[in-house]
Amino acid sequence: MARYIFITGGVVSSLGKGLASAALGALLQARGYTVRLRKLDPYLNVDPGTMSPFEHGEVFVTDDGAETDLDLGHYERFTGVPARMTDSVSSGRVYSNVLEKERRGDYLGKTIQVVPHVTNEIKDFLHVGNDEVDFMLCEIGGTVGDIEGLPFFEAIRQFSHDKPRGECIFMHLTLLPYLAASGELKTKPTQHSVKELQSIGIAPDVLVCRSEQPIPDKERQKIALFCNVRKEHVVAAYDLKSIYEAPLAYHREGLDQAVLDAFGIAPAPRPDLAVWEDVNDRIHNTDGQVNVAVVGKYTQLEDAYKSFKEALTHGGMANRVKVKVSWVDAEVFDKEDAAPYLEGYDAILVPGGFGERGTEGKIKAAQYAREHKIPYFGICLGMQMAVIEAARNKAGIADAGSEEFDHETGKTRFEPVVYHLKEWVQGNAKVTRKASDAKGGTMRLGSYNATLNEGSKVAEVYGSTSIEERHRHRYEVDIKYRDQLEACGLRFSGMSPDGRLPEIVEWEDHPWFIGVQFHPELKSKPFDPHPLFRDFVRAAKENSRLV
Repeated sequence: MARYIFITGGVVSSLGKGLASAALGALLQARGYTVRLRKLDPYLNVDPGTMSPFEHGEVFVTDDGAETDLDLGHYERFTGVPARMTDSVSSGRVYSNVLEKERRGDYLGKTIQVVPHVTNEIKDFLHVGNDEVDFMLCEIGGTVGDIEGLPFFEAIRQFSHDKPRGECIFMHLTLLPYLAASGELKTKPTQHSVKELQSIGIAPDVLVCRSEQPIPDKERQKIALFCNVRKEHVVAAYDLKSIYEAPLAYHREGLDQAVLDAFGIAPAPRPDLAVWEDVNDRIHNTDGQVNVAVVGKYTQLEDAYKSFKEALTHGGMANRVKVKVSWVDAEVFDKEDAAPYLEGYDAILVPGGFGERGTEGKIKAAQYAREHKIPYFGICLGMQMAVIEAARNKAGIADAGSEEFDHETGKTRFEPVVYHLKEWVQGNAKVTRKASDAKGGTMRLGSYNATLNEGSKVAEVYGSTSIEERHRHRYEVDIKYRDQLEACGLRFSGMSPDGRLPEIVEWEDHPWFIGVQFHPELKSKPFDPHPLFRDFVRAAKENSRLV
């Protein structure tokens, strides 16, 4: 049975809670333990996929088709353990399940209350898969004191009492603000945060204190005394140049040892940190820099493209270069020449998105990359925009566009080379969708296979003609335009196994121009960069003349 580590955030700041959870998972793995990380989010959305990227950042998709919080991306990147649908739950999902059970008659007419019905639903979620791993790390979203999070805090309090002593511990992340005027760290926010946590029946076993400055021994003693934790369990979390320094940094500060001590595990296996030492060597010892323009529509919030940014970093590590990412708002050159905005970059990446806003700028970015032989990587919508550009400027379909844009405005303006996907095969079953269906959870989601053409660029990059990647889209390039586009040189180099859905396109006469319908960034890791990002950065490096 798994031991449980519940990770909570302080009143002042929960910044870095997901990173601390991921780093701890990596450290426990380095000691030979198996881990799984979970996120309990207090927001009321049943389906995070309906949330705007401006609201909650990137939506991370799992192999089994769950749309989840972006912290699950951190968990995967640091541990390499593929996240599952059961690794993420929101208040909205919990309440929806409880109400569905009530309507079904499962509660036999009882009055439905937060305690015990909602808390029991959360505890049932926590039990899933607890016999598969040594440690289950459960991060509670938000901060202690949030009214939305109270059912989760009550549930984990009950859960820890239901379990035998020593099977659950609590880790609390707080902020130690530094006042430059007086030159001191203030411990009062941490003290009040712990007091708030204790008031709902939870006493932290380990404190992780975010700080810009070294924490003097006197302050550690004070925190330990007033927060009722051992001094060696007050762990410092300093600002880092790269998030991938976190496992080594937390190990130096004793986080993994503090957790093992809290469980009474002694002696514990020594950690093998060779993987993370290599990762840090690749981050800090580079042979130069490449400049990549990410032409998107959510550029005001970088968290909307979190996995793209990290996957580019991984590609840089594989090629021993630093990748400098510039966020270029696609709307800026919707009606202008793209050249002034894109000149000087070694490569261009166009990520996914929804809606028509900014798409003309993305189409111009694809055209600029094609005409100037700049490495281009189009992902999801980025692939669709590359196809529309080819249809307009090479295949003579002047009004080529996407059915998505017509649906948005309610009138027909384009010839839909990209159409609303109405059916596809998932396993042995056929899935059907209508444009009028509810938005939440109705896309083509999760992991699907694709078959690559022998001799294609992507087959060379993957080293295989059979791949499996994660999808999140409801619009698809129409296969009926394949012959017209291939006659112009845009090769359909990857297809779904049934040959009906285009998965990858590439220009034959271009050094590196690839568009994919799936999301390869979701599977990239610092110690295992995704092949497409690794080769994309290699192409950018060649284009920059670093080699």
